[in-house]
Amino acid sequence: MASSRFAEYTRFVGALRYTLVATASFGLEAVVRSELRSLGVGELRAEDRGVWFEGTLEEAARCNVRLRAADRVLVRLAEFPASDFEELYGGVRAVPWKDFLAPSPAVIVQARTAKSRLSSLPAIQSVAKKAIVDSLSPGRARIEETGPRYPVEVAIRGDRASVFLDTTGWGLHKRGYRVAAGEAPLRENLAAAMVLLSRWDPSRPFADPLCGSGTIPIEAAMIAWNIAPGISRSFAAESWPHVPAAAWREARQEARAAERRDLSVRIAGSDEDARIVSTARRNAEKAGVADAVSFEAARLEDFRPAGEYGCMVSNPPYGERIGGEREVEGLYKAMGRLFRELGTWSLFALSAHPGFPELFGSPASRNRKLYNGNIRCYYYQYFGPLSAGEGASGHGVPPVQGD
Repeated sequence: MASSRFAEYTRFVGALRYTLVATASFGLEAVVRSELRSLGVGELRAEDRGVWFEGTLEEAARCNVRLRAADRVLVRLAEFPASDFEELYGGVRAVPWKDFLAPSPAVIVQARTAKSRLSSLPAIQSVAKKAIVDSLSPGRARIEETGPRYPVEVAIRGDRASVFLDTTGWGLHKRGYRVAAGEAPLRENLAAAMVLLSRWDPSRPFADPLCGSGTIPIEAAMIAWNIAPGISRSFAAESWPHVPAAAWREARQEARAAERRDLSVRIAGSDEDARIVSTARRNAEKAGVADAVSFEAARLEDFRPAGEYGCMVSNPPYGERIGGEREVEGLYKAMGRLFRELGTWSLFALSAHPGFPELFGSPASRNRKLYNGNIRCYYYQYFGPLSAGEGASGHGVPPVQGD
């Protein structure tokens, strides 16, 4: 009888509406907001590094499976003043943890802080974990943690704290298709955002002449074929009884039904390192898009993508992680020559090098500040001419709202 009541209660909690946030890297909030809107999520509010919305835990499951550019999907449980550790402890302890956590939960607390007197992350984590334990089992120093894993995030800004449950677990950039990566791999969700920001249309050819382990062409193929990025991975909330297994099953079924693997696309990737090109092919096969992407080993100077009015998207070396300064500058000059030679193509490049436009040989049509990990970069956008019949934007998918 008790287990029946618990199951009924967890279904009730799962059907409630919560304040959710799809977190995002700086500069990608508008991309994530457009994705959420395309999923039918309303009442969106984009803020610094996140898009807020109201939804159920079942909708959180759907967002985890489908979002390409977001980092995580969090559920906000509480917000309260926290000018000192006493207030932090009291606010965390006041959260009705028994309503959200299964018996014997494995609670992992992460913390972040900005502009606050509470600056020690280990101390914040320790106080929050003690408050959770005291709420679940008053008077006990610890709890048995043999149940589902619950990532908890405590975010403090100024004198206010917010407490979240992380439904994602491993970040959304982990698609599950990487069998190996290059020396400085680009995160999959940033690669997807770069493709979306290029406004590429799958009817046009696509190329990455410095593809490394293939992340950008693979993400382009997944976008073209509408393959959900989270279709083949698991999430933290899948083990939570408050999120029915049916929610995850239905989210994946819906995603698979929306795929369009019969769409003919022209996507090419190239790199001068034959070994990394072999890795790119294996990654594409693991992602299920091997038939959509053609990889070749070739120097940038020798790469010639087929077709007209195409779109090149690339993450060339910056000189920050890999590639000497002279080599990097030579690559940028070669990219500029290739772009001018192709004539009808558009080119989009992410770089932290301050001299990119000068070395490339022309100012960008537009640029956008983004972060690759902790490296501040600019996404340089060079728009080529429109083909006959193209609309005013002329660059594929509809403009990202907020551009």
